[in-house]
Amino acid sequence: MAAVSLALAISVWGSVADANGSARPAASKKAAGKTPARRAPVSKARTISASTRGPTARPVRKPTEWDAPSGGPKSRDRGAKKRRKATVRALFRKAGVRWPPRQMMFRAYKAQEQLEVWAAGKSKGPLQRVATYEICMGSGVLGPKRRQGDEQVPEGFYELTLFNSASSYHLSMKVSYPNASDRKLGRGGNLGGLIMIHGDCVSIGCLAMSDERIEELWVMARSTGRPTYVHIFPSRRLDALLKDKKHRRHHAFWRNLKQGHDLFERTKQLPRVSVDKRGRYRFKR
Repeated sequence: MAAVSLALAISVWGSVADANGSARPAASKKAAGKTPARRAPVSKARTISASTRGPTARPVRKPTEWDAPSGGPKSRDRGAKKRRKATVRALFRKAGVRWPPRQMMFRAYKAQEQLEVWAAGKSKGPLQRVATYEICMGSGVLGPKRRQGDEQVPEGFYELTLFNSASSYHLSMKVSYPNASDRKLGRGGNLGGLIMIHGDCVSIGCLAMSDERIEELWVMARSTGRPTYVHIFPSRRLDALLKDKKHRRHHAFWRNLKQGHDLFERTKQLPRVSVDKRGRYRFKR
């Protein structure tokens, strides 16, 4: 795998998927019989400047080297719930959110290499931040995904559409890329797809969380009985990016993303998202 700096492994390389619906990386720690490095070396071309990183809001739950035991789909699902439910409930209790939640959102920041979990115990009203996770690896540079093979992490407003307990990477959850905006703004042809959030810590096409952390996220997302939304942004410091001339070609798109980001920041309520005929997101409370 090429060296990358974005530990956000929402790796969207448009790679070939295995029979279980997960993107197939060049090598897995399970296949290779060894644990991969926690971080790939940072290449100069993909280094994210300190000005776009911003502060870390709270302690981050880091990937671990725990390997899930082998087993069939039902045993993986049951095992995750048995092993992680107490931990997850403790996180919700500490955040002051009733379990099980009625609303759920995963919010990812590429520059900060983090995924936040937001939830609420009621079907309407504001969400609270429950936890922040460090993600293992990613690819590409700041900016949206526009075609298969561009090695870009998508940016935009998505949701989880599939839960797969038969994944080659323990457990996986599919992100709804490409959405209506991606299809309108993409460069034509094959836009790629099969963007998964899964276990293990290697990936060419998915968000790899490590087996222990994917079990926590799995238990959370499976608990709501409602869609889990996935919002992906280039950075917490969107204002700084919009002043950076080297990213000028993405500024119009990022200003559109910032509208949805800022609406949530003001209200802490999930916006209603639609897409107009030009591919721009539209937001309502």
